[in-house]
Amino acid sequence: MAFSTETETRIAALQQRIAPLRAQIVHHPVYAQMTGMEHLHAFMEHHVFAVWDFMSLLKTLQNALTCTSVPWVPKGSADTRYLINEIVTGEESDLDMEGRRTSHFELYLDAMRQSGADTAAMELFLAELAASGDLHAALRNARVPAHAAAFTTQTFEAIGAGRPHVQSAVFTFGREDLIPSMFNALVADLTAKFPERISVFNYYLERHIEVDGGHHGRLALEMTAALCDTPEKWAEAENAVVASLQSRIHLWNGVSGRIASR
Repeated sequence: MAFSTETETRIAALQQRIAPLRAQIVHHPVYAQMTGMEHLHAFMEHHVFAVWDFMSLLKTLQNALTCTSVPWVPKGSADTRYLINEIVTGEESDLDMEGRRTSHFELYLDAMRQSGADTAAMELFLAELAASGDLHAALRNARVPAHAAAFTTQTFEAIGAGRPHVQSAVFTFGREDLIPSMFNALVADLTAKFPERISVFNYYLERHIEVDGGHHGRLALEMTAALCDTPEKWAEAENAVVASLQSRIHLWNGVSGRIASR
């Protein structure tokens, strides 16, 4: 899909504004700190909550842009319905290393278990959330690491705002667009150091680099461009993306501190 000149200008302006924040994330010192398995565990035990709330952001967009209730009625643009449904299919029912269908979140949990990382906080969080439906209580009762809880809370502020153009921009520029560059910093070193204990994690990273750096990244960009159909919406989207990236830096700072303490 070719964008109009105005849309290309808007995208370029947004990318220019967030470039310094992206650089902080992609070159964050936390990656170099992961020299042992205990360091990787600290990273995964925080990052798994970002993987989970990514899926929540994804499903929020699907609910907003398509009809997910019965009786079914046509909703929104068929183009945006296609874009979000295509991304959901890949994220919610990809293939694992054995060719079995799984979500990227469940694949991440498998990677944690293989490496020896602790999944107890996430599992308790999901149980608490299923029982109460209260996000903040579940985060608190499961004793989720503070920086991970703050990141998830910020994501749900974007979810709760009920503005699909903002949610799509955060999804595209704060998550999908960022993931390949961010994970490229991890793959090579970790594979060399821990080949037998991180094969599933390595597969997860490679899938994100492959999928999000190509097909999904382009689909998400097209979706955001379609939804940001006024200058005001582009401005709101840009501010939300900045907040999301700042939240990611805060999360990585927290992981870095935890690794240093270990």
